[in-house]
Amino acid sequence: MIITSIDTFRRDDNFALVRVRTDDGAEGWGQTSPYLASQSAALIESTVSTFFLGTNPWDLEATIETMVRATWKFYGTVLWRALCGIDTAVWDLLGKATGQPVYRLIGGKLRDSIPLYGSSMRRDISPQDEADRLVGLQRSHGFGAFKIRIGDNMGRDRDVYRGRTEEIIRVCRERLGDGVVLHADANSGYSVAEAIRVGRLLEDQGYGHFEEPCPYPQIENTARVAAALDIPIAAGEQDQLLDQFHRIIQMRGVDIIQPDIGYCGGISRARRVTSMAEAAGIPTTPHCANQSMLQMFTLHLAVSQPSVYQFQEWNIEPFEWVNGYFDGLPEVIDGSVTLTEDPGWGVEIDPDFVAKALKTRSAL
Repeated sequence: MIITSIDTFRRDDNFALVRVRTDDGAEGWGQTSPYLASQSAALIESTVSTFFLGTNPWDLEATIETMVRATWKFYGTVLWRALCGIDTAVWDLLGKATGQPVYRLIGGKLRDSIPLYGSSMRRDISPQDEADRLVGLQRSHGFGAFKIRIGDNMGRDRDVYRGRTEEIIRVCRERLGDGVVLHADANSGYSVAEAIRVGRLLEDQGYGHFEEPCPYPQIENTARVAAALDIPIAAGEQDQLLDQFHRIIQMRGVDIIQPDIGYCGGISRARRVTSMAEAAGIPTTPHCANQSMLQMFTLHLAVSQPSVYQFQEWNIEPFEWVNGYFDGLPEVIDGSVTLTEDPGWGVEIDPDFVAKALKTRSAL
């Protein structure tokens, strides 16, 4: 069994599906990380695919290691986003070839269902309206946890408007009650001093975790915030290098580590982060902010990895661009989802999407 072709399929720049085929007719489907899809597809065609064509798919992780070492001068987000597409397609292929879901190939089934937190992506919403829709989702889908947005992206201590952060922290707690876990995401918004001030407000309101309080490259500042507060500090979604994850974990810079499968290069590398976290006694809550096949990849990781046991992220926003390219995403029932025994990722790719998509091909 050797890989003979790697194809990408996209309809816009939001994402690209990747299909890997072997000489014996096996095939698997994966997806690049959302956004920059044209760049990811071009890099797969020109560079990343050359490391995989002609290899045995069972040598996936060894092949990734070869590629990582050979591209050492070109590390960056597009490289890892592109690698994610091939990595996840090969895992799907191996699952289908063995008749097993991917989670059985990467560790086994540790838990029957995965509890979710409903993740808001919005800062353009009033605290009252945000609380209203979260209450509605609690009633309709049974979510036992949510995450709200505070501050502003890379905000340098700015807020969307004066007092919004303080107001939304209070209003959401009042409306949802003490029985619901609430997290808050600052998206790299604060200096150390302001992050500590806001963190104490979150502690007073009984929030669950405080995500990315300081600009993500400033891991020493995030560590200072973690040391000063009792609320767990979560971060890591933007990081791509395994060395950086190791550094963050070893310095106890966070209480929860959050690798994004798409940003760090796929399941194979994300699984290594969960193992680092397990050894250090730190929970892993993978970042998964988009409604796409990344949700399936993350669920398989959550079912199979010992350190991934907390509420997992589930985007609550409507993303029209993900419609009409795959079926099989599980339904949220009582705030949780359950994976099937279907082989691979357990999804079906829409043939109409494939027929109409913009395509690239790399082949032997």
